[in-house]
Amino acid sequence: MNRLIKARKNGNFQQIVAPDTMRFLDFATLHLEKGDRHSLPTGRREYVLDIFSGAVTLTVSTVGRSKELYRQIGKRADVFSGPPVMTYLPPNSQVEIKAESAADMGIFSAPASAKTAAALLEGATVVTKQVGRDNWLRTVYSALGENVPAERLLAGETLNPPGNWSSFPPHKHDRSNPPQEAVLEEIYYFRLKPAQGFGFIWTYTAADDPEGFSSVFVVEDGDTVLLPKGYHPVVAAPGYELHYTWVLAGEERRYGAWADDPRHAWVKGQ
Repeated sequence: MNRLIKARKNGNFQQIVAPDTMRFLDFATLHLEKGDRHSLPTGRREYVLDIFSGAVTLTVSTVGRSKELYRQIGKRADVFSGPPVMTYLPPNSQVEIKAESAADMGIFSAPASAKTAAALLEGATVVTKQVGRDNWLRTVYSALGENVPAERLLAGETLNPPGNWSSFPPHKHDRSNPPQEAVLEEIYYFRLKPAQGFGFIWTYTAADDPEGFSSVFVVEDGDTVLLPKGYHPVVAAPGYELHYTWVLAGEERRYGAWADDPRHAWVKGQ
């Protein structure tokens, strides 16, 4: 598995992480100009749509349910301009996306079979927290959490101030150890401001992992990192805001079911 996927700019719809690359998750980006339309049949998967910029209208037709219409949702200038607006899209649905302005979106999905309902995730539904302190203080937006009865997906965004760390202390979620840790793979999609900026992510496994690895990746605007297992702390370069959309899916669906690296967990007690 290629765990770092560099930014691509080749057309309006781009499949960044193809189905079957990871055990559960896939990921695509979508750009629409005003008035453009895009059809999305969900089939046997559930989706979360993150509106990075612009406004769209969604029509969601789900088997056995009344049609849902979400008018002109989104509207932020970019991912650095405020909390996300996301939508949860259940399996066995036909989704029509109409751009009310130029719009950029991320589309994530995981296999699902539950009879769930579409949900608009905005405003008070999105939980905003300042996490950490000092140079590991960051803003975490939890949008698709356990407040929505999805089958596998959890999703949100994290914003690092220049020079600051996130996903810190390093944590992982690759072993079933209830109630502390669950098996959840993850995707990070990065943006930088100004766009020529960069950051780093260190992905590494526990010392006793028989398929262990340790890799440091330079992440630039539009890059994607796949996190099938292991710890994954992130840092922004000085002068550059760093943002990533994070989406998880796995054997269980519990937000916060992760284990800190015991060598570094002491920072929480300072």
